[in-house]
Order: sequence, then structure tokens, then C-alpha cells
Amino acid sequence: MSDLPEYDVTVVGGGPAGLTAALYTTRLGHDTKVINRGGGRAAMMVDTHNVIGVTEDVSGNEFLSTAIEQIQSYGADYERGKVEAVERVEGENGEEGLFHLTAGDTEVLAKQVIFATGFSDVRPDPPLPRTGRGLHWCLHCDAYMFVDEPVFVMGTGEASAHVAMIMLNFTPEVDILTRGQEIEWSEETDQQVRAHPIDIVTEEVSGIERGDDGWLEAMTFEDDTRREYRGGFPMYGSDYNNELAASLGCDTNDDGTVAVDDHGRTSVDGVYAVGDLIDGHNQIPVAMGEGAKAGIAIHYDIRTFPMSREEIEAAGGEISTEDVPAMAEELRTQAREHAGKAGEAGTSEAAGDD
Repeated sequence: MSDLPEYDVTVVGGGPAGLTAALYTTRLGHDTKVINRGGGRAAMMVDTHNVIGVTEDVSGNEFLSTAIEQIQSYGADYERGKVEAVERVEGENGEEGLFHLTAGDTEVLAKQVIFATGFSDVRPDPPLPRTGRGLHWCLHCDAYMFVDEPVFVMGTGEASAHVAMIMLNFTPEVDILTRGQEIEWSEETDQQVRAHPIDIVTEEVSGIERGDDGWLEAMTFEDDTRREYRGGFPMYGSDYNNELAASLGCDTNDDGTVAVDDHGRTSVDGVYAVGDLIDGHNQIPVAMGEGAKAGIAIHYDIRTFPMSREEIEAAGGEISTEDVPAMAEELRTQAREHAGKAGEAGTSEAAGDD
């Protein structure tokens, strides 16, 4: 196993949180690998909303492709693949050692692991509108799109009831579609919902009507009624992709999110979790912030300098100029070359030769 490639940090997942974490760890001088199976919420975005500096005409795939190019330009190693197993291997002296990750034919060792594996929205049964053209997963991102437009909310639980009431802040036309299922929200919530101007439609959806642009225009129901909608939100819950974190013994919350501190540290030393995998708002800017905080926290945890007095004594009582900087040569070269710095480095070296 000692002949496997070794990284300071391996990020599992390639959404906004994972890629931001990789950006920080790489730029802070730590050998970083990202293994990304692809897909995810961000990749499904037809347009990008609520990300300052990014225009709405940028798709999720374009957004992520640019991010991948950025981290690679700083020296991160990026690979498409699905991590199937992570285990902690024993060190030479019996202590806890590195993490061993397996993704198909790829095997790597890592000092630190960041899980950015997110969650999967539970999809209702078809017929359904197209995602991004009438079917939307993020209230905070997309409510603005439906000001004064007819909107549906699918579901029978507390979340569907509350999202429907929240949407009245944006439009006067809101329906809850139970699709033939029994209502599961509480009696108190039921009284609350029925006091608001919301229609509860109990019949199952029988068909979808779309315009020439692919956007939802209306739904038909099994009682032969037709209702016009511009879009809506399915509220059936989420399945958190926490299996890898749980296999290492990371604590999870009741809803399946991985428990972390304010910097993404899990209950297992050396393991971090960020993005939609942890509790909080499922938003790109929030995920990016979590990735940044985790990346900085890892830097504090594993950076070489400043050394403690004990470490200095163990190193012979003095730190030589030959010991610095504490960065892999490949990352140093990449940093010098990045953004035109190769020319500056060449000038500096030439001056030194004189």
C-alpha cells in the first residue's frame, strides 16, 4: 500500500462546496485530489441564481466546469469516479494512519478527507415537468422567478404546507398537490394552511402541458380538470449520501446529515464534511463558504510552520532555509507559473545567478 499516491487532502465530491475546499487547500500549499462521481444538484441547474458575480445565463455544468479548471490551474488533481470505500489504515507504529480511498481502479492515500457528497432529492412519480422548466428544488433560489405566477407545491407533509404558505409572499396563486395521498401534516398546520388562500388539490396528476420553450404551462388531473402553473416545488424529503462518512464512524444527525463543528470537522479526526451533506441552507454561496472554512481549518491543522518549541527541538533546535518553504515542489512550480508568474520567477532566478 505504501506505493499508492499520497495526498495531504482528498475531497470526495465535486460540487461547489467540495471544489471550493479543494481550491483553498491547494492554494494554501497542500497536495489535493478531488474524486467526483458527477451529477448532483448544482449540475442540474439550468440557470444559476443567487451567486453574486455569476450571471443567470450560466448553467450549473458551466459553473462547475469553470471551477474545475480553476482548481487544476492551481495544481489540484481532479478525477471523475465514484469512491466506493474509505478506511483508515494503521500507521507504522500502530497508531492511526492515513485514509485509504478506493474508486474503481483508483486507489489513493490521504492525510485528511473531505466529504462533499451532498444528498439526493426524493422525486415524485411522473408525470412531471422538466427540471428547471417548471420543476424546481430550491425555494430560496427560485421563488423570485414566480412572482405573480401560478405555482404548485407537491407533497403531504409539514414541509409542503409551509412552503406553500411561504410562496404567498411572492404570488397569490398557490396550490398544494397531494396527488391522491393522505395528508400527513399536523392538525394545527392543517388549520393554518386552510386559513390561507391556498387550494388543496387531492386528485392525481394525469398529464403535463408545456410551451414551445419547454416551460410548464398547465397540469391536468384524473377528474378531467386543468390548472395552469408556471412552476412549483416537490417536497418529499432528501436522502443524504452519508454512507462513506458513516463507515468511518462519523456522527450523524437524526435527519441523516453529518454532524460537524463550525469549520466542517466531524467527530472523526482528519475527516471533514461540507455542503448539502451537513445541516444548513442548501445554497451555493453557503456551500462555498463551508468549503472555504474547511479548507482553512485543514491548513491550520496540518501546516508545517510555525513549529512548536517541542517540534523545533526535535528538528535539532533550528530550522534551516533548506527546510522552507513547506510546499511540494510541483505546487511551487505551478504557483510560479500561474497567472504569468513564470516570467517574474525567471527574472528573480536570473538576478540570483548574477
